[in-house]
Amino acid sequence: MPRRRIRATDAAETPLRAALRALRTELGVPEDFPPDVLAEAERAAREPTPPDHGTRADATDIPFFTVDPPTSTDLDQAMHLSRRPHGYRVRYAIADVAAFVVPGGALDAEAHRRVTTLYFPDGKTPLHPPVLSEGAASLLPDGTRPAVLWTIDLDADGNPTATDVRRALVRSRAKLDYAGVQRQIDAGTAEEPLALLKDIGLLREQREVDRGGISLDVPEQEIIERPAPDGTHTHGGTYELVYRAPLPAEGWNAQISLLTGMAAAELMLTHGTGTGTGIGTGAGILRTLPAAPDGAVGRLRRTAHALRIDWPHHVSYARLIRSLDPHRPHHAAFLQECTTLLRGAGYTPFRDGAVPDLITHAAVAAPYTHCTAPLRRLVDRYASELSLAAAAGAAPPEWVLAALDELPARMAEGTRRAGQAERGCVDIVEAALLKDRVGELFDATVVDVQEREPTVGTVQLEVPAVVARVESGNGTTLPLGERLRVRLTQADPGTAKVLFAPA
Repeated sequence: MPRRRIRATDAAETPLRAALRALRTELGVPEDFPPDVLAEAERAAREPTPPDHGTRADATDIPFFTVDPPTSTDLDQAMHLSRRPHGYRVRYAIADVAAFVVPGGALDAEAHRRVTTLYFPDGKTPLHPPVLSEGAASLLPDGTRPAVLWTIDLDADGNPTATDVRRALVRSRAKLDYAGVQRQIDAGTAEEPLALLKDIGLLREQREVDRGGISLDVPEQEIIERPAPDGTHTHGGTYELVYRAPLPAEGWNAQISLLTGMAAAELMLTHGTGTGTGIGTGAGILRTLPAAPDGAVGRLRRTAHALRIDWPHHVSYARLIRSLDPHRPHHAAFLQECTTLLRGAGYTPFRDGAVPDLITHAAVAAPYTHCTAPLRRLVDRYASELSLAAAAGAAPPEWVLAALDELPARMAEGTRRAGQAERGCVDIVEAALLKDRVGELFDATVVDVQEREPTVGTVQLEVPAVVARVESGNGTTLPLGERLRVRLTQADPGTAKVLFAPA
């Protein structure tokens, strides 16, 4: 299943809270930060220092802005977009977490233990203490912040022509949200730095298609709270799951992040192999994904045929994906099946010119790394340092090299736990919302059928927005991509199990 974002303003229902607490305990999710970590974070928030004690460029005159969900306060990225005589300039400021975290200190050790920020419907478990992640290190529009500043020049078609990265001081001018950005761009009222998000985003999306990259546009599940009759959210309020289709502005924003991750990977590889420098002593860490085996693509073609989706042989997989409408049941079912090609991603380090055999990410269709979310993901802090060293033609810091080989395993474990938390939260919320409706009938679409056991699969309900297991107890093969009337046979918040059967 694709990543499913779940949000709730408050989880007032006691059984739901209890189930979420049990999930945290099961996954070993840390609760509070230790006192020494909090103390170190408070000191760092008052006096951030670059790890190399070097100077920073002053970029506070550039009017950066951030684009995030409206309630977000852990802001990793701020951007400024402008035109050039024959193209565009992307300035992308990334929170400089290394200015606050001393290698080998208590903060550093705790971040290696947590690995990623974990999100739950009733709150989040951050990678770094809030005094940093939602304060001194976050690119909020309330003052000057240390940042790793990327400057990427593009030609008129959106292809990179030059890349620079350095430490800088920046100041965000505006905290924007996706819906507001979309409204301004659609209405034509956005000022040029924001309006260019669409222009550059569309160009980069086209370049993604040209190189065979893949972006799956699958609606997300979202929890919304319905207030009680007295208008409050604390006495009798209820929750609903709804589907939310990502806005175009979210895709354009994601393209800026992808552009930066690709630029960082190219810097690491160029310096790591000595291309154009003769150095060959650099290092890097890439986000890699092997290409799907031929059998997997063949299976998708069979699925497309079963769902009556026209897939001519001259049309690439990437172009077919972009032609689909996730709001149409058959297309939604096919997009769910497409997620099987995106499994198996990992982190691949290299050093001393020994570049690995696999350097690309199949979905990006290019070398790529994670470097734009250091407040929420451990590896990004290291990728920033590796990129800075590569741009300067210097060897990476020793503390980066010392951690490089163990980062993939640590990130794999953190990613696994984040996935378990995500799936567990969705299952718990679905079970909690349906626990009093066992025996009822629902309209659904069969979005997945197990190849070896076609009587078992997954259904996507129309209302509420539930995606759950379905089992045909009479041996009947489930009709992939077809609408189906199903009966709820199990909904247990305690075990987080939801099960349907064909009616």
